[in-house]
Amino acid sequence: MTDNPQVYLASVGTELPGEAVTNADLARALGANEEWIEVFIGTRTRHFARDLTTGEVRWSLADLCARAAAEAVRASELDLADIEFVVLGTATPDTLMPATVNHVADQLGLDQVPTFQLQSGCAGAVQALSLGRTLIASGEYRSGLVVGGDVCSKHLDLQRDLTKAAPSDLVNFVLFGDGAGAAVLTDEPSGAGVAVRHVLNRFTGLGREPGQVIEWFGLADRHDDRQALTEDYKAIEEQVPVMAVEILWELLGDLDWSADELDYLLPPQLSGRMTRKIAEQLDVPGATEISCVAETGNNGNALPFLQIERLLEKMTAGQKALAVAVESSKWIKAGFALERI
Repeated sequence: MTDNPQVYLASVGTELPGEAVTNADLARALGANEEWIEVFIGTRTRHFARDLTTGEVRWSLADLCARAAAEAVRASELDLADIEFVVLGTATPDTLMPATVNHVADQLGLDQVPTFQLQSGCAGAVQALSLGRTLIASGEYRSGLVVGGDVCSKHLDLQRDLTKAAPSDLVNFVLFGDGAGAAVLTDEPSGAGVAVRHVLNRFTGLGREPGQVIEWFGLADRHDDRQALTEDYKAIEEQVPVMAVEILWELLGDLDWSADELDYLLPPQLSGRMTRKIAEQLDVPGATEISCVAETGNNGNALPFLQIERLLEKMTAGQKALAVAVESSKWIKAGFALERI
């Protein structure tokens, strides 16, 4: 099954801030164990929007998203004037108001266009893709930008001594990175000429405890002892691989595709170690895995665009790709299917 009218992905653009931060760099800055990061997390490098030594903020989320979006437009065979809307998915906006998406539009030089910001974790980029696809399929718009990005380093306390921190606490300091990605969607084939065949976005957390919580502090509660970022890594380790398999087969069923038809598989990008585990459980040996998290770190809503960027370098006419994403905050199944025409 495919949904009509058809919507196309014309191009992608990505942005990773600064030089890659190695595990040795991170271990020195945080007082963590480099070998533990290598073995338990399996991520080798990541990028941060602020200086790891001084804490100076060098790029905002809006900066990263605008750079990725500008790159996507340049690669799309369209002009900036052709962009009719902007959708941003993020879990870490620069401010609650104004919405970061409006700063992105401003930096791009866009005006008098609808903007949308979706507050979500690892599923936010897929939600942005879903909304952008719906807007174009409605017939009201011909082209638009969907953007995803996160600046997770804002939650790193560089002054904290982590030499005695428990692994469940330490994981939040070594798992994440910063980055942004964007794609241009169109109503007719352009640029890369990739059809967005299907998008899945479904809340599945009824009665379930969140796997991840990011607090917001106002003036009345900013001095509370609550941790800004908490994560039930054990629950995530247990549930994400199971949900990933469910998403894979649900997408295949919706599309009436067989697993043998898949040329590429874009699995969830939690960490280098977890992604390897998930890809093994998905068990699609005929599909080439497209992953990036071991080099980029878990930068949330940037990840699907980083994966698509790598995919487009390999994908040829007639080939099919399926992406799986899981949000553990309150458990969301997400994914999408692409076919190069």
